[in-house]
Amino acid sequence: MGQDRIDFAAMDGPDALLAPEASVSVDAAVCFLEGPAEDDRGNLFFSDIAGNRLLRRSSDGSLSTLREPSGRANGNTFDAEGRLVTCEGTEQGLDGGRRVVRTDMTTGAVEVLTDRFQGKRYNSPNDVVVDPLGRIWFTDPYYGPHREILEQGAEAVYRIDPDGSVTRVLSQPEIERPNGLAISPDARTLYVVDSHSRPGGNRKIWAFDVDDDGLPRNRRLVVDFGRGRGGDGIRLDSQGHLWVAAGVARPRNDGETDEVPPGIYVFGPDGDPIGRIPIAEDLVTNLTFGGPERTTLYVTAGRTVYRVPVALEGYRLWPGGAS
Repeated sequence: MGQDRIDFAAMDGPDALLAPEASVSVDAAVCFLEGPAEDDRGNLFFSDIAGNRLLRRSSDGSLSTLREPSGRANGNTFDAEGRLVTCEGTEQGLDGGRRVVRTDMTTGAVEVLTDRFQGKRYNSPNDVVVDPLGRIWFTDPYYGPHREILEQGAEAVYRIDPDGSVTRVLSQPEIERPNGLAISPDARTLYVVDSHSRPGGNRKIWAFDVDDDGLPRNRRLVVDFGRGRGGDGIRLDSQGHLWVAAGVARPRNDGETDEVPPGIYVFGPDGDPIGRIPIAEDLVTNLTFGGPERTTLYVTAGRTVYRVPVALEGYRLWPGGAS
């Protein structure tokens, strides 16, 4: 005999078969993807923080490992000479490098750009950008539970100059917990994602003017995500729009709600909302523009790398900045 059509979406939980107040939680994370960056041959590099690997998706679609262990690599970007700059943190494992390194993609040689500030190890370098003047900007928050390992007195944003000197350019109270960052093609505007999951914590994007000494000034609010999971990675397109990886499908703690669903959020330069690209994962981590015309958006989210065709050029320093 046949049966009536089942409305699967309306099915309730099998409460009688579950323990009292049972809920689904994560038991183990086998991969956690972050930091996409594409080279001039169409190879996409990205981090698997949980797997402690730096991965490569070749232009022919094949996957391979560039480096393992990776020092718990997180954010990646290319400098103007085609060298891969990587933040090594401590997320998903205390064996991370807690430093910023640069890889010569021809020889494979890895150079440590900085592993300490004023003699103390960094917290967990997270995301990184390089500006047209050759300065490297990176964030150093800490999202783990083991705060006893921390040596720095702040969660901050740093700038590495071409001569190798390092300057702390932002910290509390201007930024509560810095995460993703982006800099305009003229190196005059720095955008910083401020993301703290505590109740009442900042889930905001700030913009700063960068002065002639390379210091961020005149903080202004661009986007406030409220109580939901705010931004993570951020990139700019050729018209100055902000493309932000943000949101979560299920709250992860008492300070976070699900009112910002996972996706890529697009805003005007002053924060005017333009739209959202839904991404079918629990959370979205980062993004980059790629392809020959920089009209492909690559998105890392949980276990998956997504691609989205777009109608305008994204900005990236190398290869080929915005026209």
